[in-house]
Amino acid sequence: MIPEPKRIDLSFQWLSFQSLSPYLRREPVTVALLTGLTIVLFLAVGGLSRLYHAQQASLAVRWAGRGVDDLNADHYKVAITDFRTALLYDRDNGAYQLSLAQALLGLGRTDEAYAYLINLWGRQPENGVVNLELARIAVSKGETDRALRFYHNAIYATWPGDQEIERRKARLELIDYLLRIDARTQAESELIALEANVGENAAQQALLGDLFLRVGDDGRALAAFRASLKLEKKNPAAEAGAGRAAFEMGQYAEAEHFLEEAVAAAPADASSAELLKTTEAAIRMDPFRPQIPDRERGQIVMDAFATAGDRLKTCQASAASAPMPGKKPAAGSPIAAWQQLAGQWAALKPQVTEKALRDNPDLVNTAMNLAFAIEHAAGATCGPATGADQALLLIAGQHQEN
Repeated sequence: MIPEPKRIDLSFQWLSFQSLSPYLRREPVTVALLTGLTIVLFLAVGGLSRLYHAQQASLAVRWAGRGVDDLNADHYKVAITDFRTALLYDRDNGAYQLSLAQALLGLGRTDEAYAYLINLWGRQPENGVVNLELARIAVSKGETDRALRFYHNAIYATWPGDQEIERRKARLELIDYLLRIDARTQAESELIALEANVGENAAQQALLGDLFLRVGDDGRALAAFRASLKLEKKNPAAEAGAGRAAFEMGQYAEAEHFLEEAVAAAPADASSAELLKTTEAAIRMDPFRPQIPDRERGQIVMDAFATAGDRLKTCQASAASAPMPGKKPAAGSPIAAWQQLAGQWAALKPQVTEKALRDNPDLVNTAMNLAFAIEHAAGATCGPATGADQALLLIAGQHQEN
């Protein structure tokens, strides 16, 4: 007899699955809810963080703005507080650190400013403003080599805004510093470098001319003033500068032209007016000018000889009052030299007449050379010459025989 197949009771398994199915259905939902909540919380934290940093940045900008206003108004103490507060909210901001250093410099707190600036320079060695401020600090401390190095860094550094203008300003400041320490050769080198970048700007060309005059480069000064006047026809300051440069070069006719224009445009310019008088005298009293009548030439020589004679008497009298009475002047002493010149002048005086000068052209040279010798001697012992005496020295510089 075949036994019946054994029945398997699945009721328990079915009941167990049925009892667990709610949990199995809820688990994905829970996971999804937890994941969503995590994402929401993450986004919220991110948003709060961004909001916090935005508020920090906004506060930094607001305090820095106040600082800029106070710095521009020279309210340095308040500006220091402003920028330090801004740095609390944005501590690594180089612009705020630089402005703080400038405010500290405004109060003379150089060491504190230097600490900020040298730190900035380590991070931004190409920053033109930082280099310029470090150069100024070096100047204030008398550290010439460091000042020159930082000035040159500033000239070739990166600047905000118009770089060429800022670099030119830095070079001009360097030139002014070199002139103040009497480093004229270095100043002239910087001016020559500046000359190539000035271009067609009347004011800049005039400034260049003034600076070349200060270093004694009269030729370049005159060229710069001419360039300025070519761009701006009527400029009394440039005309006065051109007159001065031409005068120093011994180009008295050109100097007279420029100085006449300058004085006509600016009558209150006493310096140019006085220089014009000297220039006119140097032209009028020069007997070696070409194409002047013999009679006029003779009169000029006689006037010059008489002028030198007056200067001789004044200086001889001054020298005679110096030594003790009763002592014979030693050979080579100032008194002996004046006595020798006085003897030569007295011996030549009867010959210096209009007729003699007309008949003997060589006498013009003889009389003028003696007049020049007297004026040179007087300039060495009796002080600077003025008026006609100064004019004779100027003429001597142009024509005197070696």
